[in-house]
Amino acid sequence: MAGRCRVIVVCGHEAAYGRAVADLTGPDVTVVPGGRELFRCLAELGRRGEESCVVPMTLGRDPELVADTARTLRALPAKDRAGTVLAEPFGTAQHLVGWLRAAAGRVPASDALLVTAPSGDPFEDAELYRVASLVRRYGNHPLVEVAFTGGDPDPAQGVRRCLLLGAARVVVLPAAFAVPGVPEVPGARVTVAGPPVSRSALLRVLAERVFDALRRREHGDDGIAAGLGAADHHGHHHTHPPGEGHEHGHEHGHEHGQAPGHSHGHVHVPAHGGGRHDDSHEHPHQHPHAPGAGHVLRSSA
Repeated sequence: MAGRCRVIVVCGHEAAYGRAVADLTGPDVTVVPGGRELFRCLAELGRRGEESCVVPMTLGRDPELVADTARTLRALPAKDRAGTVLAEPFGTAQHLVGWLRAAAGRVPASDALLVTAPSGDPFEDAELYRVASLVRRYGNHPLVEVAFTGGDPDPAQGVRRCLLLGAARVVVLPAAFAVPGVPEVPGARVTVAGPPVSRSALLRVLAERVFDALRRREHGDDGIAAGLGAADHHGHHHTHPPGEGHEHGHEHGHEHGQAPGHSHGHVHVPAHGGGRHDDSHEHPHQHPHAPGAGHVLRSSA
């Protein structure tokens, strides 16, 4: 995929710690979970003098994976990380909205959508509600619900809620690389859509992330500094009690105390989506388009 540069994809719960993407990436890509296994893999490559590009496999809900990966790279001895570069994460929440909207467009509007992903921390789970709200707002499905594998509500509870709200059929839309099984709800008509990104699209996006990272490295940027700050606006350390002032000086491109589903991002809506636009001042990624939606992805494959 990238010449002699070894591509390493580091996986968290969105990719079942690698199990959900191992069969999609091919022999040219090494799949590892974060932490010690990533450290050992990179240290070995460094000792052999091999170059590597590390791509955090998040769809935007797990910025801590990016920061954790950057910390792991920083912990390597300088000589072992000299040939290593950290790419931007595979996707952002804006990409995820686009991919889910594309999947929803293939589902009859009369069906309920159940946006489902592995449960994370409270902030990751709240982000899934926001993503689902945008899928509903810019789509044609009046009924869009959320469920978490390993969390509350779980997929079976989500299906039952859809039925109570009048749905005749429920389509589970995975919002992660890991695809859940069909929830067992007696009498329910449930189907599960495929992963949000096809194998061909996954390889194209990976190729683009690697290409961009290697290009930045030519200008002396190994990506680690940016990765260390990926989770700065995420989690308990960045919430404020009502009425408490903000004495720190950074810009706030995220929500404070907003209800799940409140949009504060920037989503580009394809022309078939009715032309509505969630405008915002923040552009967290330079390519907020789903593959195939007017954006050509480079691939060296």
